[in-house]
Amino acid sequence: MAKAMGLAVEPISTQVIPRDRHAMYFATLGVVASSMERFATRIAICSAPRCGERQEYFSAGQKGSSSMPHKRNPVLSENLTGLARMVRAYVMPAMENVVLWHERDISHSSVERMIGPDATVTLDFALKPARRDDRPAGVYPENMQRNLDRLGGLVHSQRVLLALTQKGSPREDAYRLVQRTP
Repeated sequence: MAKAMGLAVEPISTQVIPRDRHAMYFATLGVVASSMERFATRIAICSAPRCGERQEYFSAGQKGSSSMPHKRNPVLSENLTGLARMVRAYVMPAMENVVLWHERDISHSSVERMIGPDATVTLDFALKPARRDDRPAGVYPENMQRNLDRLGGLVHSQRVLLALTQKGSPREDAYRLVQRTP
């Protein structure tokens, strides 16, 4: 099985595998969970009425906020954010397990028996709905344009700064000029 998976024998081994291998696995799960949370948070922010650029799928009869019936809370994004926190919480015990006491006590494996299945299953559970793109969601380009227009062109400040410096203006002078411009 190890050969089929491209795994080799541990070059320097004692009774147990060095726990830095496990720590790397959990750290990778934590990074994947964080990337998923970043995406989910962006959708949730864009779903807020003050932004209104994006909305999660909302089925007929689905309830939004328990106290404000008009709201359509981004439930999936909120759930993914919470699950990502749980997966990341398992990274620290895995890192603390790297140092072994005489390579034989069970304080490390007792932690791994808990965090191994839990972190893996939690991330798998979270990624399944995160991958689901087949349900219609609201995307509102007119709100995107309204939000850009509301800024009065400020989104172009970097371009203006660079143009001024390319024409010979010292960067600090150009920066102050662009910053003062309403």
